[in-house]
Amino acid sequence: MTPHLEYLLRIGDSTLILGQRLSEWCGHAPVLEEDIALANVALDLIGQSRLVLTHASTIEGAGRDEDQLAFLRTEGQFRNVTLVELPNGDFGRTVLRSFLFSTFLRELWTGLAASADSGLAAIAAKSVKESRYHVQHAGEWVIRLGDGTDESHARMQRAVDDLWPYTAELFAPTPVDDMVHAAGVGVKWTELRSAWDATVLPVLEEATLKAPEGSAFVSRGKLGMHSEHMGHLLTEMQYLQRTYPGATW
Repeated sequence: MTPHLEYLLRIGDSTLILGQRLSEWCGHAPVLEEDIALANVALDLIGQSRLVLTHASTIEGAGRDEDQLAFLRTEGQFRNVTLVELPNGDFGRTVLRSFLFSTFLRELWTGLAASADSGLAAIAAKSVKESRYHVQHAGEWVIRLGDGTDESHARMQRAVDDLWPYTAELFAPTPVDDMVHAAGVGVKWTELRSAWDATVLPVLEEATLKAPEGSAFVSRGKLGMHSEHMGHLLTEMQYLQRTYPGATW
């Protein structure tokens, strides 16, 4: 796999898997407005994934389209970060995860709009507008729940404590980043940390939530080493295609 392709799969897989997770809220959100909002965010993410995976298939040149990349790869072939594959938990945990990753995506898309890969640059220019809304929507809920009742605050702090360690993977350096950056194709994910902090930390402070101290733990989903939850997610997501291979509508 070329560094260019692997870099694209990281992005396309991460948006796909988070879109799949958010779609699980359809019909189950606490209020109807949020049911629709989460579904719309999920659709945006899956739309971004479709664009990136279609572009990745062109770069790969192996004749696999977006559907084959999404539904016919095995767990170890996915390159999404671990954060997005974790179970939703309650509504607060869901919006916190969305806020943490959407803030990262917003900064990533902003940088990729200047990519030497014109196809990726065009995808980024479209997608950054969606990510700005996702950050705003989720961030407002983080503040509302964190600075809310004793119960909502306690739940949000538990969610921060649980999810924060997985954010280290977003900024962990890899040779792939170095190579695509040298080629002018992509930005180094490590370089997005300061901008991410500049958005995330003030929101947590306003929400009266505390970010945990750093630890040595770094998840490795973007290297193809996933949590125990990924296989169960793919079983559901890929069921129809694997049960009826090549089915068309």
